[in-house]
Amino acid sequence: MGDFANRVFAVVRRIPAGKVATYGQVGRMIGAPRAARYVGYALHGNPEPGTDPGCIPCHRVVFKDGRMATGFAFGGPDEQRKMLAAEGVAFDEEGRVLMGAHQWDGHPEGATAGGDGAADGPLGPPPDFDWEAELAEHPLHRCETCERPRADCRKNGA
Repeated sequence: MGDFANRVFAVVRRIPAGKVATYGQVGRMIGAPRAARYVGYALHGNPEPGTDPGCIPCHRVVFKDGRMATGFAFGGPDEQRKMLAAEGVAFDEEGRVLMGAHQWDGHPEGATAGGDGAADGPLGPPPDFDWEAELAEHPLHRCETCERPRADCRKNGA
């Protein structure tokens, strides 16, 4: 697998049992905030699915509203739900994960924000992550006020 997939797998391996993360959350944690779809593609090719230590528990990644992927690669959404339920994850009447109770905060199990869990891996993009460049083509980007316009930025006359 490539570097992107390996970074996705590293984050997903850290999601504790009984918790879930969203595709977008995983993307943000690896420094690719607009790559939720590609996180899904990487997980679809998961070489080590499962719940055993060392496996990549891709069943713990869901949509931001708590829905499970209809194309869950390892048995379908019913299997994903069974796996999550076996870990204590609760669902609403429409079958969505109760995100308020089960969304992972990105910290190692037992650690809290401000704790010493930072050594276990990044909880967000690297400090030198270029948000202006990442968002330059986003509809909400305002070229005329950005601080670091790219070569193709309208601020530069592109």
